[in-house]
Amino acid sequence: MERRLALRFAAVALLSAALAGCGFFGYRGSEPREAWRAQASAACMRSGLVQPTAFVRPRRAVDGPGICGADRAFVMSAALGGRVAFSTPATLDCPMVVSTERWFAQTVQPAALQYFGQPVVEVGNAGSYVCRGRNGSSKGPLSEHSFANALDISSFTLADGRRITVEGGWWGTVEEGRFLRAVHRGACDRFTTVIGPEGDRAHRDHLHLDLARHVRKNTYRYCR
Repeated sequence: MERRLALRFAAVALLSAALAGCGFFGYRGSEPREAWRAQASAACMRSGLVQPTAFVRPRRAVDGPGICGADRAFVMSAALGGRVAFSTPATLDCPMVVSTERWFAQTVQPAALQYFGQPVVEVGNAGSYVCRGRNGSSKGPLSEHSFANALDISSFTLADGRRITVEGGWWGTVEEGRFLRAVHRGACDRFTTVIGPEGDRAHRDHLHLDLARHVRKNTYRYCR
């Protein structure tokens, strides 16, 4: 009986340790979050580029599990003052909100007007904050999604109701393919990581956008 109780307590302890690290992904919680993340977020807040609105609402810090989280997160339900709705609200850190707004204003909407003669009014949010490994792996480095520093977009809906999915449109009609490649190229000017359907199999149905630092000076951009 005592041996069974000891084994049970040991199992509970192991499970608790796993949950503290980051769910069932096995990440350790003792490793500190990289300092540049808090620095970039604080600088963004000081800049005043993100102001709370009905569509970009500040929320309490996302803390854990483990080292996952963000110091200054926002819940973004729409971009461009509500003109581009998200299918579901995205939890994003301050710098991601700025880059996302600029991408919609300077790339997505001009491309939509060029190829379709009308604006985008909604996008499919396929993922923002979630504590997990890259590409959903249970091993290896954490995804930028784990720090509210990434956004996945799976579709664009136009003013007339036409919906363009990344998976179907990338190799769909000529205009859909050109539009999606244009917004992909434009994203490479706004984000440090951009992966689309031709990047790898894991991204065949969405555009992955993040602001990871690939090198110390943050001068390298990964665009596929």
